[in-house]
Amino acid sequence: MSIHIGAAPGDIAETVLLPGDPYRAKWAAETFLDEPKLINKVRGMLGYTGTWNGHPVTIHGSGMGMPTLSIYVNEMIRDYGVKTLIRIGSCGGMANHVKVRDVVLAMTASSVNTPSTGILRGVNLAPCADWGLLNAAAQAAKDSASPIHIGGIYSSDTFYDERPERMEQLVRHGCLAVEMEAAELYTLAARHDAHALAVLTVSDDLETGEELPSEDRERSFGDMVEIALKAAFD
Repeated sequence: MSIHIGAAPGDIAETVLLPGDPYRAKWAAETFLDEPKLINKVRGMLGYTGTWNGHPVTIHGSGMGMPTLSIYVNEMIRDYGVKTLIRIGSCGGMANHVKVRDVVLAMTASSVNTPSTGILRGVNLAPCADWGLLNAAAQAAKDSASPIHIGGIYSSDTFYDERPERMEQLVRHGCLAVEMEAAELYTLAARHDAHALAVLTVSDDLETGEELPSEDRERSFGDMVEIALKAAFD
């Protein structure tokens, strides 16, 4: 059984939404799911299972960064039979046309290093989203109030990056935003024949320094959660 997840067999649905923050998992479950039940609290990483439009859904925190996410995703797939994993999280806007409050659907996720790098042994894998989920999210996003961008992102293993020239080159090559988890999520999904997508809310602009005010976060993050749920089931 799982080392880091205390849920009983059958407590986790085949479809899981993965916010990094466990308290955002609590908020999303209580806001969007019917009859959400706390199914995990080991190490304070909260997970809830309920239903959305009659479909079983789990919303579970994944922590900050690729190593932590890798632990939870591996155990969810291996020990609980999870088939679909959608990251719902924040990102920093990099491209000039990507603004605070916008939603980014990550088609690909570039990285310098991930927990899977050693397994691939020098191969520069191009991890990408599941096409069915990405297409469904793009259709669902048409009803969203938030502007939507679809394209490549950068998954960084360094939050306080002191190499602005790297960001400049990433933007030059079409990268829309930066976050810290999607590249490993996509790699694990490919390895285990699962389906994965990252739906991200732009919480800050790396060029201007603008940040999403705390009072606006729930409304903006709500658009992201609705897109993720519709992509999974509509």
